[in-house]
Amino acid sequence: MEKNVFKPAERLANVQEYYFSRKLKEVARMNAEGRDIVSLAIGSPDLPPSEQTIDKLCEVARRADSHGYQPTMGTPELRKAMASYYQRTYGVEVNPDTEVLPQIGSKEGMLHITLAFVNPGETVLVPNPGYPTYTALSQLLGARVEYYDLKEENGWQPDFDDLFSRDLSHVKLMWTNYPHMPTGAPASHDVFDRLVELAVKNHFVVVNDNPYSRILNPSPRSVFNTQTVAPALARDYCIELNSMSKSHNMPGWRVGMCIGKPEFISWILKVQSNIESGTFRGLQLAAAEALSTNTAEWHEEHNIEVYARRRKWAEEIMTALGCTFDPKQVGMFLWGRIPDSCADVEDLTERVLHKARVFIAPGFIFGSNGRRYLRISLCAKEEQMKEALRRIKAMESEG
Repeated sequence: MEKNVFKPAERLANVQEYYFSRKLKEVARMNAEGRDIVSLAIGSPDLPPSEQTIDKLCEVARRADSHGYQPTMGTPELRKAMASYYQRTYGVEVNPDTEVLPQIGSKEGMLHITLAFVNPGETVLVPNPGYPTYTALSQLLGARVEYYDLKEENGWQPDFDDLFSRDLSHVKLMWTNYPHMPTGAPASHDVFDRLVELAVKNHFVVVNDNPYSRILNPSPRSVFNTQTVAPALARDYCIELNSMSKSHNMPGWRVGMCIGKPEFISWILKVQSNIESGTFRGLQLAAAEALSTNTAEWHEEHNIEVYARRRKWAEEIMTALGCTFDPKQVGMFLWGRIPDSCADVEDLTERVLHKARVFIAPGFIFGSNGRRYLRISLCAKEEQMKEALRRIKAMESEG
């Protein structure tokens, strides 16, 4: 009897396994061999949520009536807390009933938004460098990816002269991400205005992915904080994703939010309601508690000050590797340019991994414009960062 031969869907030919998923298997093998790798590659916050957040989760979990299915739209408590958070943090008024949609993290939001707005074969604008998921999800869904350059000489801001000169009438969606990952660039004072003007000219939707605005960033901003463009126009052409993973130390809780005008939210909800069945009530009410009761002082002490101390060690590591970096970066990573003497960034990061036993992310995984850069995560305790610096200095002294 002839054996059945199965083939994966053709869409898988366009994507690879996520770099960190693949590389972490190698790191796990090295750790199993006793190599004791210090990981400075992944942006997974290691700090805990606030005590009141955890207490609320436990309190709700003990209730007998908390364990049923929840509305895909999210509980009223969570939507109101998210709307209030946007008003306090960004000065943006949001209707909790129609303009905010809780989600299971930003990555899931990217999927739902793409499904809601982009047909197979239509075009999505993606930054280079940028979060790899913008490209991978678009390709999985059959969209055509068109890149726009972000370069160091332009402060990692979009080249609007280039963008306004291009025919973008075929574009349906533009992904943007400020504060930017991986480069740590904050949005320049007029970038959101220009993005809205570009969207109006070409009639597409701009989606700003905004999870890093509270990390080492003294001036949190939203895509809706335009200065010369009317806020109503920004609402007509923009959507924003945000997350509690970084700002509230809750990456594994998977709580994100989508902010947009009612029409957009209704389209995204139509997709979301056919994919998932709502988040556990305890998670939603605990997230609402965090959004409502975590004070500015809590954020400063339990988040920002910790990352500021770690950032100093990351800068020392960059210097030890001969890399240069912009000290004005914000967010939870440090992005640096490798020395001219290095032929390739992966040569450097592989040498650091196998000789110094420190895992650092090579910039090429974020796009071709990152091929001369590397990224250090601040999501490791100071003791680990000190040890990483010691190992790297020892490696460099040995040659």
